[in-house]
Amino acid sequence: MKWHSELNPEPTKTPISLKNKIMAFGSCFVENIGEKLSVLKYSVDVNPFGIQYNPSSIGQGLERLLSGNHFKETELFEYQGIWHSFYHHSDFSGRSRENCLLKINSRLESAASNLLETDFLLLTLGTAWVFALSDTDEVVNNCHKLPAVRFKRYRLSVDEVVEKMEISIQKLIAVNPNVKIIMTVSPIRHLKDGFNENQLSKATLLLACEKLSEKFSTLSYFPSYELMMDDLRDYRFYKSDLIHPNEQAIDYIWEKFETAFLDNSEAALRKDIEKLSIAAAHRVFNPQTAESRQFAQIQLQKIDALKKSQPYLNFETEEKWFNSLINIQ
Repeated sequence: MKWHSELNPEPTKTPISLKNKIMAFGSCFVENIGEKLSVLKYSVDVNPFGIQYNPSSIGQGLERLLSGNHFKETELFEYQGIWHSFYHHSDFSGRSRENCLLKINSRLESAASNLLETDFLLLTLGTAWVFALSDTDEVVNNCHKLPAVRFKRYRLSVDEVVEKMEISIQKLIAVNPNVKIIMTVSPIRHLKDGFNENQLSKATLLLACEKLSEKFSTLSYFPSYELMMDDLRDYRFYKSDLIHPNEQAIDYIWEKFETAFLDNSEAALRKDIEKLSIAAAHRVFNPQTAESRQFAQIQLQKIDALKKSQPYLNFETEEKWFNSLINIQ
């Protein structure tokens, strides 16, 4: 008996290799995917502005990186003793304006360089609803809990989403013509907008992605929202808030992404890397035993073998941990 409708995304013709560079922008779902890529030793740069939900802010962030223009003190504001940027998530906020600005611009510099060299750009759109400053009409990435009277809220149309993303993508392709773009709509529902409003928002983003894929031959679409809503389609795959996908759901969607977009010829290599990552994450109950030191030595030997065959892989963190086990007195 068949208990659900399984969705199998069509494999891409240009799969992602471990040698490729990746950048990812968008909602917290893209951070889930970015974390899994990072564990497997892909070179991935995730959310240089922090979590971003709406396409206007994502496009704004891309263009800021392409310009390379540093943020200025005048672009920060103070609220209840904390300094913020309307371009950034609260992860970048701080009690000191100087430290906040330093954190923002340091991240901008590294991300701007990475964007020019990235092979794959993953964009996850979360919502078509935006908040704009009432006095300037500027769309903000984060309201930072300022009074609601400071903002006006509206939903972007399909054409507005396409226009904003198209301009940013064109500018990127002009300086990085070989970049491949993967777009997806986040499976996380924005129920604070309302049930109907969330559905209208997601529909807007889905239609925009379709139009953008027709405009750019280098743009592919991955159906993460459809996998959650039509394939899994059950509240047992949500966290207790009934909004965010749980670990099972994320793993399921990840497997579909891996099959569709990651180089199948590297599947065995990914398994070896994953085993090492699991071994490094394991915390030994009694590290002062001969068995623990032997375990660490075996893992270091495996790392050495992988580095000889794949010298571009970085196991610095794992090597440091295993060497610490060996050197414990």
